[in-house]
Amino acid sequence: MVKLLTILLVVSLASRLLLGRWPWQMVGIGTGLGAEERRARALLGVGKAATHSEIIDAHRRLIARVHPDKGGTNDQVHEANAARDLLLAQLLPPR
Repeated sequence: MVKLLTILLVVSLASRLLLGRWPWQMVGIGTGLGAEERRARALLGVGKAATHSEIIDAHRRLIARVHPDKGGTNDQVHEANAARDLLLAQLLPPR
């Protein structure tokens, strides 16, 4: 049991050092972000492998549709901005 805990600790620390995230953050366990991330991806229409530029482009297209000047609402703009911010925060920092 001690060996298993030691291995899990080493793997967790290695993940944090090499990838910049804890293992449970990558799968959305215990963070409450799993459902929010899925909703944000669905709103913007991007997949899990979306890059920074793909997220930005999807956000621009969505804003063009939901902007108050185009018949949308402020709430829709805020929701689109929150989705963009969440997904960009989930990306690994550039090396």
